[in-house]
Amino acid sequence: MASTTMVRCLALFAVAAVMIATVAAAAEGSAGVNGPSLQACNPSQLSSCLPAISTSAPPTGQCCGNLRQQGPCLCVYLKNPNFRQYLSSPGARKVASACGVPLPRC
Repeated sequence: MASTTMVRCLALFAVAAVMIATVAAAAEGSAGVNGPSLQACNPSQLSSCLPAISTSAPPTGQCCGNLRQQGPCLCVYLKNPNFRQYLSSPGARKVASACGVPLPRC
């Protein structure tokens, strides 16, 4: 019984730690008062673009729509080393061009 309670506490602590780290990372990477709202920035929405970025496949309509929606957040993502490698690649420039979304200079 005690081990079940301990596992639940550890799981709750882990979830809380991940949530705090996510909010802290988003706040650190936010563009400030005139930048995008943290709620609007969701890098997982760009996952629909990964096939077009990493292969010669053209971007899908969903990819282009999500890229347009996430456009104000691109500088935030480019400052993050986890995303920079994808967003600064030739494939990302190809996708942005095909979607008509200019890549910002940050």
